[in-house]
Amino acid sequence: MTQLFPLNPAMAATDLPPVMEARRWIEGVTFPADRPLINVSQAAPVDLPPLGLRQAIADAALNDPNAHLYGPVLGHPELRAEIALQWSRAYNGIITAQNTAVTQGCNQAFCAVLSTLAGAGDEVILPCPWYFNHKMWLDMSGITTVPLSSGPDLIPTAAAAEALITPKTKAIVLVTPNNPGGVEYPAQTLTDFRDLARRHGLVLIVDETYRDFHSQTGRPHDLFTQSDWGDGFVQLYSFSKAYRLTGHRVGAIVASQARLGEVEKFLDTVAICPNQLGQIAALWGMRNLGPWVAQQRTEILARKEAMIAGFAALPDWRLLGCGAYFAYVEHPFDLPSVEVCKAAVAQASVLMLPGSMFQPQGAREGHRQIRIAFANIDRDGIADLFARLAKFHP
Repeated sequence: MTQLFPLNPAMAATDLPPVMEARRWIEGVTFPADRPLINVSQAAPVDLPPLGLRQAIADAALNDPNAHLYGPVLGHPELRAEIALQWSRAYNGIITAQNTAVTQGCNQAFCAVLSTLAGAGDEVILPCPWYFNHKMWLDMSGITTVPLSSGPDLIPTAAAAEALITPKTKAIVLVTPNNPGGVEYPAQTLTDFRDLARRHGLVLIVDETYRDFHSQTGRPHDLFTQSDWGDGFVQLYSFSKAYRLTGHRVGAIVASQARLGEVEKFLDTVAICPNQLGQIAALWGMRNLGPWVAQQRTEILARKEAMIAGFAALPDWRLLGCGAYFAYVEHPFDLPSVEVCKAAVAQASVLMLPGSMFQPQGAREGHRQIRIAFANIDRDGIADLFARLAKFHP
């Protein structure tokens, strides 16, 4: 490979994208006809959006001239207003359109917010196992990631986080329902972290990409109920999962108007505006697909129960967390998780991600853990997965 010169040292120190790395394990591999690949490596719905949503996109592409032009940097006003309306109802809070921004997916939302908070040499606390793209952005920005152990139940505590705070700390990032752990953080956990952030003048960022598949009915936390919620709290969201819009890249930020004023600088520089067709699709989905999303949630919760039952029948495997799109497990083999996952491709035609992709380099836990994105397969596929795991011995 040709050596790049010059190369930003922070970029050079950033790990390769884990999902892309795992895909290279199946390049050139021919899987038996009676044992096709089960790909549970990436948390992305593989089915098409519902027909009505696709028709709305097609109609806009054909008949709406504005769908092909630049739009407002912070997003379409109607979509921002709809987010504010529905979020205010869902969380029993006061959220205005000026508190919302639309982004090119939730990853961009994270990058935009962090760019307003921290720079090279600063610190951000991430519970581990962490979402690897969060860690990657901090690394390439020269921001130090401070790992926060989540313990055996995968739920971090504010008390443990407080011991990690230094004068360089700028933010704490939580993901609930969690990627990769699948666990849902209790409302009190989020309140404790909010209070911790306020005491130390930090910002609490909560990524709720998978909130539409939360097992709890009603609001999952009360962080929006206080009138001054924007002081130190930022929420991130993705439309990709609820409406199957992964390729259209639509995410959202809910924050104070002052914070979004700074976010606008970042978004204007890297994208100018969010994808217009994606925004049209998200707005149509919000206004028309409530019952359909509820059905999808019911199906995902049923798959969660199938995963729990499946691991109960595999006593050598230990299920650490399960929910939303993910099961996070401890494997029983005397091999690092990356070797186990590579062997699973060859011997079981199963592609999973090793826990080492979600943990600090060299962490003992990562060598024993695996993430399984079960939302990509139906309940018959889950049964097949467990039949293969039962016979798998690397």
